[in-house]
Amino acid sequence: MGHAVVHFEIVGSDPPALRRYYADLFGWEYDLGDAATTDISAPGQYGFVDGSTTGDGTGINGGVCGGDGHRPRVLFYVGVPDVEAALQQAEALGGRRVMGPVRSADGPLVVGHITDPEGNLIGVAGTA
Repeated sequence: MGHAVVHFEIVGSDPPALRRYYADLFGWEYDLGDAATTDISAPGQYGFVDGSTTGDGTGINGGVCGGDGHRPRVLFYVGVPDVEAALQQAEALGGRRVMGPVRSADGPLVVGHITDPEGNLIGVAGTA
């Protein structure tokens, strides 16, 4: 069985404006905080979206974030049991490690970023 998409991020240089845009467009509400690392978002600029509060309650969690120096992109994360092993496998298959593994300062979350052979940025997330 394959691994599921477990999280999304919409990153830009003006996170408050992006949050307003998506709140107006989709009705999203945010809990502001910090990302696992400043490579993902400026401190205090990570707007968490709780997937259980969207639509019929079956959406996935995400974030609208960024800040000065963060290039605009949309990123999704795939849940994996071991982030380092997934990063190594991605490299063995022709991808490139961009970040990680990085453990969040306040919890068990571990994240990493890879680019696939075509250059698409993908995240992996887990607790190891």
